[in-house]
Amino acid sequence: MSSYNAPIRDMQFVMQELAGLEAVSALPGCEDASADLVDAVLEEANKFASGVIAPLNWTGDQEGATWVNGEVRTATGWKEAYKQFAEAGWTALACEPEFGGQGLPKLVSTAVMEMWKSANMAFSLCPMLTNGAIESIKLRGTDEQKAQYLHKMVSGEWTGTMNLTEPSAGSDLAAVRTRAVPEGDGTYKIFGQKIFITYGEHDMTDNIIHLVLARLPDAPEGVKGISLFVVPKFLLNADGTPGERNDVHCVSIEHKLGIHASPTAVLAFGDKGGAIGTLVGEANRGLEYMFIMMNEARFAVGMEGLALSERAYQLALAYAKDRIQGTEAGVRGGPKVSIIHHADVRRMLMSMKSQIEAQRALAYVVGAATDMAHHHPDEAVRAQNQAFMDLMIPVVKGWLTESSIEITSTGVQVHGGMGFIEETGAAQHFRDARITAIYEGTTAIQANDLIGRKIARESGLTIKGVIGEMRKVEAQLAEASGDEFAAIRKSLSSGVTALEEAVAYIVATYGGDIKAASVGSVPFLKLLGIVAGGWQMGRAALVSARRLAEGSGDASFYKAKITTARFYADHVLSQAPGLAYSVVNGAAGALALEEDQF
Repeated sequence: MSSYNAPIRDMQFVMQELAGLEAVSALPGCEDASADLVDAVLEEANKFASGVIAPLNWTGDQEGATWVNGEVRTATGWKEAYKQFAEAGWTALACEPEFGGQGLPKLVSTAVMEMWKSANMAFSLCPMLTNGAIESIKLRGTDEQKAQYLHKMVSGEWTGTMNLTEPSAGSDLAAVRTRAVPEGDGTYKIFGQKIFITYGEHDMTDNIIHLVLARLPDAPEGVKGISLFVVPKFLLNADGTPGERNDVHCVSIEHKLGIHASPTAVLAFGDKGGAIGTLVGEANRGLEYMFIMMNEARFAVGMEGLALSERAYQLALAYAKDRIQGTEAGVRGGPKVSIIHHADVRRMLMSMKSQIEAQRALAYVVGAATDMAHHHPDEAVRAQNQAFMDLMIPVVKGWLTESSIEITSTGVQVHGGMGFIEETGAAQHFRDARITAIYEGTTAIQANDLIGRKIARESGLTIKGVIGEMRKVEAQLAEASGDEFAAIRKSLSSGVTALEEAVAYIVATYGGDIKAASVGSVPFLKLLGIVAGGWQMGRAALVSARRLAEGSGDASFYKAKITTARFYADHVLSQAPGLAYSVVNGAAGALALEEDQF
């Protein structure tokens, strides 16, 4: 099966040259994140990813998780790998030192997260959900809840889940019907069923801390009547150790298209008298608190898209270099060559490579903005970065995941017929990628959030500021010499113009005709992603040209960066005007038919 080796050189380039690692490490609380320390962290993370969890990826997919009489057994090797993962401190990487964490910046944890998800996406989901639960308890939990749960969760001794979805309440959380009945002693009895709960039951730790949305008896209808509760699998003894089993049980796990080794549980709360839980924060503000987890998870799922694309690219590239088939076009009587010599295979590989590099750059820049929003001493700088982060998280989630479906499919295509055979591993990446555009909010949910809350509500203020930054890079490209930079500038210029037209349409249309604006929401999300990716690729090309002029670093790497940016401009960024046309003109055809005409 395929091996995985993290693209550390590109990660370092993006972190240092585009995301501003030096500025991040100067922030209060981030001073330990020197370039040398970060390099060491990346090297060690790569060793663990490639040596411990990557070898379990295919075997875990084939074996899957199994459910027997309410208990879930993870795939062979999973439990041992998780124990090593926690003992090595990886669960604590970005967590607060107050609770036993290492306190490294989001930018650093973003790169490490990419490695876990490339190496073994199904494995990575457990610590991902735990981190989201940690954030919710840290920011909104009581002092008692923090003392009871956070140290154990940060250390990896216990894991966490988020419990939103019910059989009748999917994306529409206003329909949540799980009940919470006050007991009069500060605890509540929880009754109901939750579905699609990732790692809702497993055998890797001795407790699982569920965060559960439920309604109090006097709660108002709709999303304003939902509260959030901590419901542990095992209730705690006075000394904080797991004690009596709580009334929450796994009644089945799902049989899925992909991520087979990640147990997706159906959890029943209260079948034997009521599951005991405690309220997080204030009553009826649960959805607000859960969104703390969801924003963390949405960014992380975007990273899954990037990571699966990277893994699929590595596999396709290795196959293209190894597979001998046919002679090179234009070489009469020439020898048989590896398929990387064929023009369309090169186009497919460059399509994969260029999109991955653009998406990595954008995601890491958003990760750095998160650090700035949380730690910068200047309130105005914090607010500016928070606005940028809020704008771009739907794009990171939506664009990177939708692209991963295409990129992993391209990976199958590079393999030809062998890509359709499970043993090569290409099919697994394609199957695993499909869920990423669905869970933690479908692409349409991300896109509706983007055009409504992030653009129309503020009349495009933040995105217009971002467009101004894009225009600055366009001007810098105009001053650079060479055909590559002329081509990159031309595509970026037309892409930014297309984005401006689409933004103007959304701002003008959303308030008066929300349906028309919503038809274009997903094309707009893709448009913004592609143009933002082009913005970062333009920056990468300019940095690479400077490094070449200085004679510093790896010349081959920098030349490849410029060429890859040129490919992106010609083949990906060039799609922007068509997407803008769909945003502005696409509503009439989408909304005209009556239901019975479909």
